[in-house]
Amino acid sequence: MRIVALTGSVAAGKSTVGGLFRAWGTTVIDADALVRELQQPGQRVFDAIVTAFGPGILDQSGALDRAAMRRRMLADGQAKRRLEAIVHPAVEERRQALVEAARARGESLVIVDIPLLFEAADPGAYDGIIVVDAPTPERRRRMLHDRGLSAHEADQLIAAQLPAAEKRSRATWIIDNDGDRTMLESRTRAVWDALHH
Repeated sequence: MRIVALTGSVAAGKSTVGGLFRAWGTTVIDADALVRELQQPGQRVFDAIVTAFGPGILDQSGALDRAAMRRRMLADGQAKRRLEAIVHPAVEERRQALVEAARARGESLVIVDIPLLFEAADPGAYDGIIVVDAPTPERRRRMLHDRGLSAHEADQLIAAQLPAAEKRSRATWIIDNDGDRTMLESRTRAVWDALHH
């Protein structure tokens, strides 16, 4: 079974590409979705985060306040490392279990969607790397208009990631998302075909 990483710069369209792979019948393990799942109230990871950072990081419903956490992590590198030390091992354990389940089902390909593959994971652990990319001004526009981030937050998120050129240089396949949805779909289909031959 081939295990291929899917990554890309923030707001490049990686989630859309992952959705297409999923729609075409490939198992896609979404690292961010695993994080959200593990950070739900009642989960061991949630309890560890509240113990580490205090009840001030909860919203009125008692769930994690994601916007407050994002601001805190961007402002405090030490807090970010503490959070990663809690979350990453739990996500890795869950990811391995899902990979093994796919292997047991006899699947030939699993795609693991990892936003920070180069920054916080081991690219060498995968049989190939797909990088989704889009021009920086377009990514910034999407963060401001589609996600409602401030210009400052958008710039911080862009600065916190490896430059796109470096990601591209380490990719096995590159999907450029600088056109419309139809173009993105056909470029993604070409990579999907390559993965199945």
